[in-house]
Amino acid sequence: MKVFHCDHCQQLVFFENTVCVSCGNTLAYLPDLDLMGSLEPTGDGAWRSPLPRAEGRLYRLCDNYTRENVCNWAVPVFDPHPLCQSCRLTRIIPNLSRPGQKEAWYKLEVAKRRLVYTLLRLGCPIENRIDDPEHGLAYEFLADVQAPGTSPVLTGHADGVITVNVGEADDVERERRRIRLHEPYRTLLGHFRHEVGHYYWDRLIKDSPRIDEFRERFGDEREDYAQALQRHYDQGPPADWPQRFVSAYSSSHPWEDWAETWAHYLHMTDTLEMAAACGLSLRPRRSDEPTLKSPPLAPGTRPFAAFDRLIEGWFPLTYVLNNLNRGMGLPDGYPFVLSTPAVEKLRFVHETLNDTPT
Repeated sequence: MKVFHCDHCQQLVFFENTVCVSCGNTLAYLPDLDLMGSLEPTGDGAWRSPLPRAEGRLYRLCDNYTRENVCNWAVPVFDPHPLCQSCRLTRIIPNLSRPGQKEAWYKLEVAKRRLVYTLLRLGCPIENRIDDPEHGLAYEFLADVQAPGTSPVLTGHADGVITVNVGEADDVERERRRIRLHEPYRTLLGHFRHEVGHYYWDRLIKDSPRIDEFRERFGDEREDYAQALQRHYDQGPPADWPQRFVSAYSSSHPWEDWAETWAHYLHMTDTLEMAAACGLSLRPRRSDEPTLKSPPLAPGTRPFAAFDRLIEGWFPLTYVLNNLNRGMGLPDGYPFVLSTPAVEKLRFVHETLNDTPT
């Protein structure tokens, strides 16, 4: 993520803002310009940006912005779709007649917009199910039905459709599940990054020339998936999983290893981009402490930063992140230790993205 400023008054603004708190101008994310910008109404339902590079461009606000207040993206006025690029990926929303579901929907869309931002910056193919019925991506936000004999909604991916249990948007419920499942890290954005990793395995790895190398790094995905997961939940991860995997869940099956590694790569690149945008550097007083002269920018444009540079910037950044959290009495923001095999799997994700046509 980048640092954004209001183009009227230069006030710092954030990716979720809809109004500048300093000058009161309407704000929206403009995907074609890759920025949070102010917009001025034209009087006929359209909006324009005051930026010189937006001259001649007109926008509409996403319908979920104007009608539902769960979005803050704009749509080029010539685009016939009423929803923005992120919102049109959602084909089932929560039941808004139930208490708390509107707030949950907002949180789900916030996390998805951050994911879409990163995917666009990485140059990933991202089509919706309407425009590309065969390969497109769709989200369904479903809640558990409180009735005898019903099964809980499982967050997961199947053939381009990602289901997210609405309960994951409840901070208390998500923390309860995190503790019950003995997970050091569980966030709503993390779910979105993980599940879309399964989607991109189908798009970028399955039936591709990279499948053999994938199996060398991650294992043979043809192993029975249901049996592998059942074994994981019955017996737990192998004792040596930290020496081979990015997380305990990664050890359950090669597909999950890929999805966890993919999500981790997105954690890294988005955080490194923000650190670079903030001008963060580390100049320790001792020579044996982590040093960060200038974080490598995340791959927003081709060619990507070299993977070794990303890793060299990542370890010092996690050092300061965890120490800052501990200073606030919070758990580590980065509760992971990357082994050499896990780093090489991250390298595979990086190289896969680098080879993906834009």
